[in-house]
Amino acid sequence: MSDLVLVTGGTGFIGAHCVAHLLKNGYQVRTTVRSPQREADVRAMVGEEGPSLSFAVADLTADPGWDEAMTGCKYVLHIASPVPQSQPRHPDEVVVPAREGALRVLRAAHRAGVRRTVLTSSFAAVKYGHGDQRVFTEADWSDPEREQMAAYPTSKLVTERAAWDFVRDIDMELAVVAPGAVFGPALGPDRSLYAGLVEMLLRGALPALPRMSMAVVDVRDVADLHLRALIDPAAAGQRFLAGSEKLTLAQVAALLREHLGEDAAKVPTRTLPDWVFRLAARFNPKAALVVSELGVVREISSAKARDELGWTPRPAPESVLDLARKL
Repeated sequence: MSDLVLVTGGTGFIGAHCVAHLLKNGYQVRTTVRSPQREADVRAMVGEEGPSLSFAVADLTADPGWDEAMTGCKYVLHIASPVPQSQPRHPDEVVVPAREGALRVLRAAHRAGVRRTVLTSSFAAVKYGHGDQRVFTEADWSDPEREQMAAYPTSKLVTERAAWDFVRDIDMELAVVAPGAVFGPALGPDRSLYAGLVEMLLRGALPALPRMSMAVVDVRDVADLHLRALIDPAAAGQRFLAGSEKLTLAQVAALLREHLGEDAAKVPTRTLPDWVFRLAARFNPKAALVVSELGVVREISSAKARDELGWTPRPAPESVLDLARKL
């Protein structure tokens, strides 16, 4: 019998890919859903109808169901976290459920004797408060006192800090994967924030291109790094940044126009002044989520994941184009 892995958030963009990758590599997978009605959706996304995939009903905001979800599990991937579709009225609307949900999962994992938990963090927990034009490593942490952070980045920083604090004095291994801008094809309706940007480009919803750059990584490579962090002895107690290469939005647009022909006919070519995008963000909730990235260049070093875990991400253009073709 292969090892059983609990995956929280298996209905999500990254979670579904992690479930599929674990199954492909011979693991038994149990994933949490908030409603039994989502089971058929997950099976359809990952292409698994057999007993290798099972489900547990549990919610990050409540205790019931988590002890049962952990029963028999050797490993946990904690991926689920609230992702706002617009800026909330108060950051705690996102921060509190993210932090408390992670701690709820970790407590249940500890009670169940889980060997190792891998937490999905974000480059957002690393990159703020240091200026730009630099390459970030796992030694860096965002500093909200030096740069104002929106609710979602704050939730990732606070949650990861809380997770490390929790495991400091207990006998349970933790590893963290912190991806950059996640591109690549979605298996279901949930997509990354950056898929929304690409879709806006393809639909001609932006008259010109905001001055943005992204540390691109493919969702399939993020899933692969989660598995490596789960089973490699060297990953215990470590965090790993996940990025392939930096692309500007202008470079993304050029890739779309070069490879997608008529499907990219509406992709803009001009650059949008920052003040115009900031004004538009007042009326577009999705644009407001990325307005802090205007004109900022932040690069990821994934040398640690490559050198210590043997991780090899695919080229960023491939991730962008696979996402666009799926859209």
